[in-house]
Amino acid sequence: MTAATQGAKYTIGVDFGSESGRAVLVDIATGREVATAIYRYRNGVLDEHLPAPDDDVRLAPDWALQDPLDYIRTFQETVPAVLAEAAVNAADVVGVGIDFTACTMLPTTADGTPLCALPEFRRDPHAWVKLWKHHAAQPQADRINELARQRGEAWLASYGGRISSEWFFAKSLQILDEAPHIYRAADRLIEAADWVVWRLTGNECRNSCTAGYKAMWSKDAGFPSTAFFAGLDSALATIVADKMSSDIASIGERAGGLTAEAAAWTTLVPGTPVAVANVDAHVSVPASTVTGPGTMVAVMGTSICHLVLGSRPAAVEGMCGVVEDGIVPGLFGFEAGQSAVGDLFAWFVETSVPPAYHAAAAAQGIDVHAVLEREAARLQPGENGLVALDWWNGNRSILVDADLTGLIVGATLATRTSDIYRSLIEATAFGTRVIIEAFEAAGVAIDEVVACGGLPERNRLLMQVYADVTGRVFRIAASTQTAALGSAMFGAVAAGAAEGGYDTIDEATERMARLSDVVFRPNVANRAAYDALFAEYRRLHDDFGRGESSTMKRLKAIRAAAIATATVGP
Repeated sequence: MTAATQGAKYTIGVDFGSESGRAVLVDIATGREVATAIYRYRNGVLDEHLPAPDDDVRLAPDWALQDPLDYIRTFQETVPAVLAEAAVNAADVVGVGIDFTACTMLPTTADGTPLCALPEFRRDPHAWVKLWKHHAAQPQADRINELARQRGEAWLASYGGRISSEWFFAKSLQILDEAPHIYRAADRLIEAADWVVWRLTGNECRNSCTAGYKAMWSKDAGFPSTAFFAGLDSALATIVADKMSSDIASIGERAGGLTAEAAAWTTLVPGTPVAVANVDAHVSVPASTVTGPGTMVAVMGTSICHLVLGSRPAAVEGMCGVVEDGIVPGLFGFEAGQSAVGDLFAWFVETSVPPAYHAAAAAQGIDVHAVLEREAARLQPGENGLVALDWWNGNRSILVDADLTGLIVGATLATRTSDIYRSLIEATAFGTRVIIEAFEAAGVAIDEVVACGGLPERNRLLMQVYADVTGRVFRIAASTQTAALGSAMFGAVAAGAAEGGYDTIDEATERMARLSDVVFRPNVANRAAYDALFAEYRRLHDDFGRGESSTMKRLKAIRAAAIATATVGP
């Protein structure tokens, strides 16, 4: 990293991901990222058992939890590190912003103490943070969707016609259904993004981004009615009044200033402005230079989030949501997504790649993905004879069904490892094309795509396949930490021009965000082959996702029954 500039002012963005948290120290005048520090969560993603000493508590399939103390440790480890690395005076940091994977939520006491931190609740999985990819609330999501359709709830159209198991009220209802004592003990149910801002500032401040996209809140109508929640369960009727808040703060506002305790964690000055919390994907949009309609931002990491801005709302099938002022003020922000992309490639490498590939990677000083990418790049579109569905972690858009699973068709005894790897890349690209076509069918224009996140910098084949499959130009954000940069930009807006920041996110974007020189343009010669493969993908997509074939769900039910039998024992 480059050294700090004498007399410069800085802002810090902290990005909370699925496996780690990272802080970036940014020069407000130029957007130059002066220092970055990463903290890998001590307890990571809890998807098999609780942490020691309670690791004998096993978790059921589709569970994904986290330890909220890992979030505090992120502040303690990363913020002092970036200040020390850059030799920046804490007084020159004028603002702090944070972003989070979402919906990631937890139950707490009235003073914000997580229930999992209390001895009497530590061994109950429902007392812990439910990470965004916790999919065990699918039955509750199904109930929410069915009741909303029966009642003709107008808000359902703003979410593509279906609420996801990943979202706030599905997870809340699961707690009530399966652990009513935890629900009763929880004075607050809160997004982790808002919880960390609460811990930083002492103010419980709910942000409009997670409320709008993950908790069915709108600027005009607020949350769903008490009557709707009562229709799910009488105990849920007053969830907003009793355990949440209808006072929602807009992104771009100041949530408060650092408390003395938080200043000690971070070595920053008490009272340093802290921005209202945000979602990692959404905050990446202005960090990718996009503040107007027509350009999709694809945040490509373990999953993909697809974000688009529009001048008016539209009913897009299977979208995650459309929220007024949800991404930047003055426009409607649309969200869609795919639940497994980087995670899918990682699964394949970890479970299905022969030792020879690992040995070759070690001998060449590269990772296994690079070896597979090189081999897969030698194949012509369609040469592997395979087509796959990318649902290894369910389908977020446009089918919105966590019970759908992965599929590869066309394998033979001649199929090679690189053939399968390429088919998985193509499957995720086909999933993105389905989403783009759904937006365009609803009248939301997508002329080009800006990609950001961990994948675009690491896998050129992936990006070229996406350009070829979608027929869109893909540009790449300059920052390798777009979410953290975006949070830093909102930290500058929380400070305001009077304190050395900016008064609007548009001003911050103009000065702090950049694109790289790398551009991926569609290869016209590959279009016909990919159109033919996409047609097969769509047939499988509709047969297994919309049609009468429920094989995937029956297999999941058989697996769950077998696991339950094994757990009980003879």
